Amino acid sequence: MAVNMQCQILNAFCLKKNTNNKRNINKNTEFSLPKSSTQLLVHQKPPPQTKLQALANVVDDLEASVKNGIQIEDPSMFSSLLETCFRLEAVEQGIRIHRLIPKTLLRRNVGVSSKLLRLYASNGYIEEAHQVFDYMSDRNSSAFAWNSLISGYSEMGLYEDALALYFQMVEEGVDPDGFTFPRVLKACGGMGLIHVGQQVHREIIRCGYGNDGFVLNGLVDMYAKCGDILKARKVFDKIPSKDLVSWNSMLRGYVKHELLFDALVTFRHMILDGYEPDSISISTILTAGLSQKLVSQIHGWVLRKGTEWNLPIANSLIQVYSNHGRLDLARWVFDKMPERDLISWNTIISVHKKHSNALVYFHRMLTTNTSPDAITFVSVLTACAHLRKVKDGEMLFSKMTENYGMIPSMEHYACLVNLYGRAGLIVEAYKVINEKMKFKAGPTVWGALLHACYVYGNVEIGEIAAEKLFDLEPDNDHNFKLLMLIYGKVGRVQDVERVRVMMVSRGLDL
Repeated sequence: MAVNMQCQILNAFCLKKNTNNKRNINKNTEFSLPKSSTQLLVHQKPPPQTKLQALANVVDDLEASVKNGIQIEDPSMFSSLLETCFRLEAVEQGIRIHRLIPKTLLRRNVGVSSKLLRLYASNGYIEEAHQVFDYMSDRNSSAFAWNSLISGYSEMGLYEDALALYFQMVEEGVDPDGFTFPRVLKACGGMGLIHVGQQVHREIIRCGYGNDGFVLNGLVDMYAKCGDILKARKVFDKIPSKDLVSWNSMLRGYVKHELLFDALVTFRHMILDGYEPDSISISTILTAGLSQKLVSQIHGWVLRKGTEWNLPIANSLIQVYSNHGRLDLARWVFDKMPERDLISWNTIISVHKKHSNALVYFHRMLTTNTSPDAITFVSVLTACAHLRKVKDGEMLFSKMTENYGMIPSMEHYACLVNLYGRAGLIVEAYKVINEKMKFKAGPTVWGALLHACYVYGNVEIGEIAAEKLFDLEPDNDHNFKLLMLIYGKVGRVQDVERVRVMMVSRGLDL
């Protein structure tokens, strides 16, 4: 069949290694026409197809064949096409192929269903992946399908689901392998479940993966995230052949726990052992609370290596320079960047959230067709609050919900309360909580209102906010002190004493 031949050619094309070091063609690369307009085009060959175009053409032919009544039940062809979709991250074409696979074939052929499941899970289509998983008749023949689904849940941050699936896998008698454990360990680290992580560690040793570098890297990351940095280091030292992932996991662990000296020593040993730091290494060490002198030295090293405009590195430099109060250098790095992502814009807006430049950068961001996210709006709303720009803040809050379809979070409502509160509009701030919020206000929201009441001496609403905070944060002495200051401003000495007694009775420091 012509379609089958096309499929084989496409698969060979996608799997072929690049043997020409002088020219590495990207998957979406197209050859351009000659620059000279005088050359005749009529005898020129059409430009070669990209891999995605070739894949789409194959799927078009398959759909046409099925429409003409041709029954296609070739598992090797479907398996090959799904493998190509996975390599090209072409989930849309995979969905089209899924519709063409006979249900009986999908149910009985574990190879085809496993590759379809992996395609869905790796691209965030987790519900579709689980539907394929539930439909499989022989999913327990290997760990492949289980690994793909566990990985999909872990990558999406659905750690509880990933762990539940792992325990179901063990219960059904499917042996985990070297690809299972790193995904499960990521879920343990994400949830901070060190006891579960230790249990998985014992299973790793029992199954014979105690010296697997891939698995050991996962253990280092898990222990570091769960707070046992000594155990993380112990595992790290046992890795027989360390790679960049090993070093970066250990480095992130030290930085996370603010162990600056250990982080710097690890960074130095990494270089001495012949491992050149990558963008993850550099961006990690830059966020370790270094002195400005060290930051400048690392920046110089990055400049010499020619990797200054790597996005994670440049974004980290913006943040670090702003932390040192050098907004001029942060702006210089940002303005020189040849390309920017959402993180770049969010970082430069966030570091200016007490300045009018935050709104300038926000409007510049919109002109580049970069869509803001929830983090962006927290920063610009905070800027509006500091600048007392109530109308601008109201407009941005409306734009967030109406233009971008975002559901405001607790933090967004806290920004709105802060916006009104800083402008002295205490009643409007209180109305946000009573009339706009769809859920109960948390400490950040009530805290913003209480602070505004302290600044402007609003006793009535201040009492309401304080009482809510006493229930939500019974051990936070700051709330009690603010209420005492509010009472003190208006001369209500007895109420000041009453709150003082309340603090003492709860064992709080005056």
